Amino acid sequence: MCGIAGIMIKEPVSPELETLSAMTMLLRHRGPDDAAIWRDAHIGLGFRRLAIVDPEGGRQPLASEDGRFICVFNGEIYNYRPLRAELEGRGHRFCTDSDGEVIVHLYEERGADCVQELEGMFAFVIWDRAEQRLFGARDRFGIKPLYYAAGREQLSFASEIKSLTGSGVVAPAVRPASLLAYLTFQYVPDPDTMFEGVRKLPSGHIFTARPGEPPCVERYWQPLLAPEPAYRGEACARDICQALEHAVASHLTGDAEIGCLLSSGIDSTAIAAAMRRHGPVRTYSVGFAGPADETGPAARTAALLGTTHTSEVISREAYFAALPHVVAQLDEPLADPSAVALYEVTRLAARDVKVVLSGEGADELFGGYRIYREPQALAPLAALPGPLRRLLHAAAQRLPAGLYGRGYVLRGTTPLEARFVGNAKIFSEEMKAQLLEEAWRAPDGYVSPQALAARLYDRNAHLDPAARMQDIDLNLWLPGDILMKADKMSMAHALELRVPYLSSVLYEVARRLPPQERVGGGTTKTALRRALAGLVPEEVRMRPKLGFPVPLRRWLAELPPGELLGRIEAGRIGGYIRLPQVERLLREHRDGDADHARKLWTVLCFAMWHGACVHKTAAPCSAAPATLSRVVSSI
Repeated sequence: MCGIAGIMIKEPVSPELETLSAMTMLLRHRGPDDAAIWRDAHIGLGFRRLAIVDPEGGRQPLASEDGRFICVFNGEIYNYRPLRAELEGRGHRFCTDSDGEVIVHLYEERGADCVQELEGMFAFVIWDRAEQRLFGARDRFGIKPLYYAAGREQLSFASEIKSLTGSGVVAPAVRPASLLAYLTFQYVPDPDTMFEGVRKLPSGHIFTARPGEPPCVERYWQPLLAPEPAYRGEACARDICQALEHAVASHLTGDAEIGCLLSSGIDSTAIAAAMRRHGPVRTYSVGFAGPADETGPAARTAALLGTTHTSEVISREAYFAALPHVVAQLDEPLADPSAVALYEVTRLAARDVKVVLSGEGADELFGGYRIYREPQALAPLAALPGPLRRLLHAAAQRLPAGLYGRGYVLRGTTPLEARFVGNAKIFSEEMKAQLLEEAWRAPDGYVSPQALAARLYDRNAHLDPAARMQDIDLNLWLPGDILMKADKMSMAHALELRVPYLSSVLYEVARRLPPQERVGGGTTKTALRRALAGLVPEEVRMRPKLGFPVPLRRWLAELPPGELLGRIEAGRIGGYIRLPQVERLLREHRDGDADHARKLWTVLCFAMWHGACVHKTAAPCSAAPATLSRVVSSI
């Protein structure tokens, strides 16, 4: 795991060392073990290293035998040993035992198609010195991030946005269309960011660029479920078990101790149980005081599995004390309350280990969210003739807002494509119009959430409703929230977080599951739960999903009067957000008239981000020391 950065300029000179040094040092938390800069005509590459595979020899940048191809790489390649054996059999000579070196040699042979061979999580760039061409890639699901800013004179890129803004390469400014998207999704969907002029390379994409030309971005892979009605029972259970064992074993590569993040749920428990078959395991969990505290059940699970367990209960005071650090580390606003919990549990783990395995991706692949069962509940209304559904919908809209059953009728008479745009839907378009100042309500380049989801719904119309919802989340929610949060929170502590559920072997099994094996039998993750009988404790196997249940509603209501509004006002967002509307939401929340916790949280996270990263009135997002350990002019 590492951090990468670089600049490609139009003129045939080396980019400024001072700028490259600043960009690279702003990523030091991602790689405290080594740092380097490589420069040549048109190009400069920076690298920070967290040494896990071949700690003595795996320094970067990496080069081909003849020095033509130069690579900086962030991530892990889990199938690098068989790839290396094949490449050596075809005459390639390796200088290190690192996983990243296979990328350079694969690119020599296959060019852009090299990504099809890679099993792992990655973001990398390769400079072709002969062709004066830059190539970059991001892994299939978007586990590792890569950002870029393209101008007429230069193309800059980095593992984190703070490398671009903190070094002065990009002036921080809010992108209006991204603010509207964020207020619905609680994150900014790919390929945009909250910063004007900064974009993400989307998951499953590559780019090529030459000096003075804009990058050409292309998709090379996209997830899509392919349910098979006959794929049920013992056959799929056996395949799931075998795939899980293979995925976990492949994710245990490296020369550092590997721990596991353990909640009270089935996903992480299955990983920890599979890891125990390979030796002792350290597990880590956090929770929040109250009835939904997961630390007790997680500790009992750890005892049953025989792991060395560490846990911590997060108080309200500690939660809000950590929030400024979380907001700054995320680079852009991401209003997922569980980000603080992930920040704290990875901080806990980083005291002992350099790597952890975690359960991200299981819910999206195996049908773990309760919302995926909604189509079953709404089926009686969905089966009604269209004219009758529209009549019922119009009648329900005229009923009092709090009337029992009104929401059921409204959702059941609304097409799936209109009611579901992903796992989070914070502000509706109507609510955003009330919240935002007039100048920000219809910005150029804005794509509504429904229009964004429609691109995916158009290609998944042949799937069952639950699978269509999973497809939306696999393409939007998973890379935009879950994986971005996992990378940023773990790397804040120089901890590599690996996600075995997103290995290709598990994906190929999960995509074949029919609806009854995902959300059948009155539960979620039906096939996964059945498959894990005998591997995980029975009390865990059938336990409903919790997922870092933050008592946000209660905590926001309990904050001293004026504290929440004061934090929001300190972010200087009055030019975007109508603060009287925020005061109304807060008043209704405190009085118990409505639960506005997620709306208030979304505004708060934007305000804190704006204060720290744009207006610079709060603690800065980053600060860079002046020196690097290695500066290389050529290889």
